[in-house]
Amino acid sequence: MKELFQLLKQGNKSAFIAACVNSIVAVLKGIAYFMTGNVAMFAETLHTLGDAANQFFVFIGSALSKKSPTDRFPDGFGRLVNLVLLGAVLVVGIMSYETIKEGFHHIFHPVESTGIIINLSILSLAVVLESYVLFKAMKEVLHETGIEAKGAAVIFKSFNGLKRAKPATKLVFMEDMVATGGGVLAIIAILLANFTPFIQAEGVASVMIGLGMFYVVGRVFLDNAAGALGEADIEMRQKIGTLVMDDPDVRDIQKLAVLKEGEDFHVELEVELDPNISIAQADDIKDRLFDEIFKERGVTDVIIEFDENDGVPKWEGQIEKESNEMEKEKERE
Repeated sequence: MKELFQLLKQGNKSAFIAACVNSIVAVLKGIAYFMTGNVAMFAETLHTLGDAANQFFVFIGSALSKKSPTDRFPDGFGRLVNLVLLGAVLVVGIMSYETIKEGFHHIFHPVESTGIIINLSILSLAVVLESYVLFKAMKEVLHETGIEAKGAAVIFKSFNGLKRAKPATKLVFMEDMVATGGGVLAIIAILLANFTPFIQAEGVASVMIGLGMFYVVGRVFLDNAAGALGEADIEMRQKIGTLVMDDPDVRDIQKLAVLKEGEDFHVELEVELDPNISIAQADDIKDRLFDEIFKERGVTDVIIEFDENDGVPKWEGQIEKESNEMEKEKERE
């Protein structure tokens, strides 16, 4: 039990804060829905409830992924957070389906709802709280990716660093971005339904909120399926490769693999050295490389092997090929 509490302290803070806030918001929205029967509020209740459940499991998963390797699992538990997130998207997927189904039902069979003051008050409070959680997630993205920003710059720069953020933080960011936008959309729909003849607006809003949730499901599923399988990180590989080649005793890199294990990086490196150096000198080089690589954010495991220099350059050709692949990938995005 003591070990569990120690692990929970290392869980993703953004996910924990988001789970607590969304649990409170879900209860408030649920009360408003039962009092007014508003379909947009129904969509928001399911959405927030799904977010709260997701973020709670994500917090637990991110904490347990920090567990030390055991004899049964010698590679550690880094990918556990990816598996938890794959399970979490199922919850969001079910909520998305129910939200869209209820929205279409309201579009084809519209019913006037009551309690506009209650609905608008709770939705406004929810938007404020979810905006706070979203901003915290944005700051967490910047912290994890080493980007400096203050004030409004936090909002814009967080989108640039989102791809390199930890899986749990990325999920919280995306869910609360959709939640905040969904809250604003629900407010607009309620105003249209009450002050214009367009009473189907709440159903349309429900469908749009559900589609936004499905977008999150798709993105999170693809990212974490790759993480669960073991995804190479080309950007970190290039960074570590440049760092290793800057060492005066390294002649070339024969092999360099950087594998993303959940929130951490596993590095396997084989470098070429002068064949005339002593074992003691090689050991000093290894210690130096270990120290430099472990300074990189997120690196938790490094394996280094040596080979004699064969005079045939390999790393420069690899780095050029991978740079071209990264540019093509950015163009596709």
